[in-house]
Amino acid sequence: MRAAIITALNGPDGVVIRDEPEPEPAAGQVRIDVHSAGVVFPDVLQTRGGYQLRPELPFTPGWEVAGVVREDSGGFRAGDRVAAMPVIGGFAETVAVSSEMVFPLPDDVGFDKGAALPLNYLTGHFALMRRARLLAGETVLVQGAAGGVGTAACQLAAAYGARVIAVVSTPEKGEVARAVGAHEVVLAAGFRDEVSRLTDGRGVDVVVDPVGGDRFTDSLRTLAPEGRLIVIGFTGREIPTVKVNRLLLTNTTVMGAASEEFWHLNPEYAAQQWDELMPLIRSGAIDPPIGEVFSLEETASALRAMDERRAIGRLIVRVREPSPSLPLGSHQVVR
Repeated sequence: MRAAIITALNGPDGVVIRDEPEPEPAAGQVRIDVHSAGVVFPDVLQTRGGYQLRPELPFTPGWEVAGVVREDSGGFRAGDRVAAMPVIGGFAETVAVSSEMVFPLPDDVGFDKGAALPLNYLTGHFALMRRARLLAGETVLVQGAAGGVGTAACQLAAAYGARVIAVVSTPEKGEVARAVGAHEVVLAAGFRDEVSRLTDGRGVDVVVDPVGGDRFTDSLRTLAPEGRLIVIGFTGREIPTVKVNRLLLTNTTVMGAASEEFWHLNPEYAAQQWDELMPLIRSGAIDPPIGEVFSLEETASALRAMDERRAIGRLIVRVREPSPSLPLGSHQVVR
């Protein structure tokens, strides 16, 4: 099979495409013929050895995929359309995935969109519903709102009845945030004052922060009394610190949302989340915006676009071209 391989920890330039043996599924795994794979920030971190999961070189990255089950296994039947989270191995023609991380994909959801669903939407759901305990009618501020986690958080918060304020770096990214359900969009430069204006000085109930860096302090200052800031990641490449006296003065909370670690301890939880999200997937209430679509041979280019923060919408590596009878999804720019 053809696969993208990290051969050196020097970033996307260390990724090559070559022939590899097909994976043989272990007990409890499902073998999937991959049609599309999503590109996520942890994939980029792995190309530099900057993620906590560090397989020995060489290895195939690729957190999330959509495709077709090869043979009956793990409660799935041969021919089933699925989305899955292999964590590594997804940028390949075939991957073996633990059955707990394989999810049924509705027939009317294309493989490109299916590949863009698992990590970000399950993470967003975990952050908003389990960690922050979001309530309908609350106001949610989403940093990095045009990125993968950001768009998922916007859609999910809106679907659960929250008012969504999106923070983006450019007007073009603002259009993406509006398209996925943000009620207001503000630019990162000076966002604190604009959020204060939009909330009549009260602030927001929840901040979703996958960015960190120099935005963090002002994110914390936008919280209303008893507000919650959810730390998801650090795409800003800087890990901020918290002066905890502010938390005491305002009765606010900073909390982590490490979904992968939670799934390790509770392997059945991801499937429960997927079941809860399925009505929203079927109705189109959550619908990942697809940006550029790359071929498997262009995997390094896809990772480079993510690394350089050029992504608008989700980046997809299309491993197999779909047959005319299978849905692709919409709003795609195919390279």
